[in-house]
This record gives sequence, structure tokens and C-alpha cells, in this order.
Amino acid sequence: MPATYAAARSALGRCAQLTPEFRPRTQLDVGGGTGATVWAAAETWPSLQAVTVLERVPALMGLGERLAATATSEAVRRAVWHPATIGPDVALPGADLVTMSYVLGEVPQAARSGVVGRLAASGAVVALIEPGTPDGYDRVIAARDLLIALGMTVVAPCPHDLECPIPRGRDWCHFSVRVDRSPLHRRTKAATLGFEDEKFSYVVASAVRRQQAANRVVRHPQQRKGLVSLRLCTAHDGLATQTVSRRQGDVYRAARRLAWGDAWPPLAGATGHPVGGARP
Repeated sequence: MPATYAAARSALGRCAQLTPEFRPRTQLDVGGGTGATVWAAAETWPSLQAVTVLERVPALMGLGERLAATATSEAVRRAVWHPATIGPDVALPGADLVTMSYVLGEVPQAARSGVVGRLAASGAVVALIEPGTPDGYDRVIAARDLLIALGMTVVAPCPHDLECPIPRGRDWCHFSVRVDRSPLHRRTKAATLGFEDEKFSYVVASAVRRQQAANRVVRHPQQRKGLVSLRLCTAHDGLATQTVSRRQGDVYRAARRLAWGDAWPPLAGATGHPVGGARP
């Protein structure tokens, strides 16, 4: 749950950076498990008032409700869990924000397009998050293509609605967020390190055309003496590498602060990776 929360908080945080006018009041979390993405959404958007979670496993629903009862967010405390098996025929209520995290891989491949279509028909903004593996990326990119075909606009991470320029089968688009482990977390996972790096792939799409980032940093920036090398996904040139030198002054200083997944040039008011705040 902490890793899912961190990935969702990062992806939704990017959406919030790019769409400051979007203030969702309702959320539908499909296959929400114990509610990690609900906690992430409430932390990202204090405007949330009503949350519905669909989940097929009773034990996860029960744990999610018990955890939610301890939240400071009223929207999380009042979230309503409904039993449901996710498929192309499941009835979905409409919501400002529809989320599905680490679930699409559990849906039979033949049913995925129908599920994504249902999500698109139910939400003003749809966020899909999968593990940052080649298979997870393949599921995300297929969902992205369908969301675009259904008339939605990609908000993040892509700076365009064009075909993904990353060569399929040789590379994949994914991002990373560092998760601090509590002592209980370390004991549960039999781990020694006080952190883990969660890799994830995602797409956020909107039914309304919204601002898109100029470029997206798709690898860790490489810093050498007086130079920063950026691997970028761009709207016009596909994948491109840009080198920023110390002679460029403020531009160079901004480049030195960049992280994997950031927009470039930086968004007005952006302060780096948006993950933070309370945790489940």
C-alpha cells in the first residue's frame, strides 16, 4: 500500500501541476483494494468531497474501511466501498476523477479495452497506473491509445497526443518514486534498507483539452562538471537529448534541480517532485 500510494501521489501530483484549475469533488477508484489511491487523491486535491471505491475482495474492503476511519481527510473517512468484479460490463457511476491503480494487469486481455472504455465514459479525468515494467508499460500505452481514440486528451506524462516515440520492445516509459519505509514496513517485508524505489508507468487523460507540458524528462538527468544532459520526450521531435551548460545561468540552475519525470522547461511554480504529505 505505501508503494501504491507513492506512485499514485506522484502521478496525480503531475496532473495537479498541469491542471491547476481542476478541483475534483468526486472520485471513483476502480479496484481500489485498501484505498491507497483514495488517500493519494485526497492529499493531492483537498477539494474532494465524495469517494466511491469498487473492490472484489471482502478482506481488502474491510481493511480499507478500517484504515479510512483514521484519516484526517473527511472525504477518505466517508469513502464508500462497494463489492464489484471489474469487467467491461460492470456499471460505473460518473465522477470528476476516475482512478485505477495496479489493476489492469489483473483484467483478462480481451476485456481490457472494454474496461478502459467504461472508465473513459465515467470520468472527466481518468488516471491509470501500472507497474513500471515492460508489460505494465504495454498495458498503459494500449490504454493511452484507446483514451485518445475516444476523444480524450493526455494530461500526463506525455507532452502530446501523438504516438509514443519510445521503441516498443527495446525500451519502455516509466518513472520512479522513493518510498520511506517505517520500522513496521521493514519488518513486514524482511527488508534492511529504510527506503525502496517504486517504478511505475501511468497515463492521465482528460475529457476536456487542457495544458500539456512542453517536454518531459524520461530518464535521470546526467550531471557532469558544468553540464546537465536531459533525455526528453517532446511534442515535435520525439525523443531528444538536450545539454544545458553553466554558461546558460538561470536555465542551468533550473536544469540542475530537475528530476526524472519533471517538465522541461519547468512549469511556473513547480518545485520538483510532487510526492509528499501524509501517508496511509
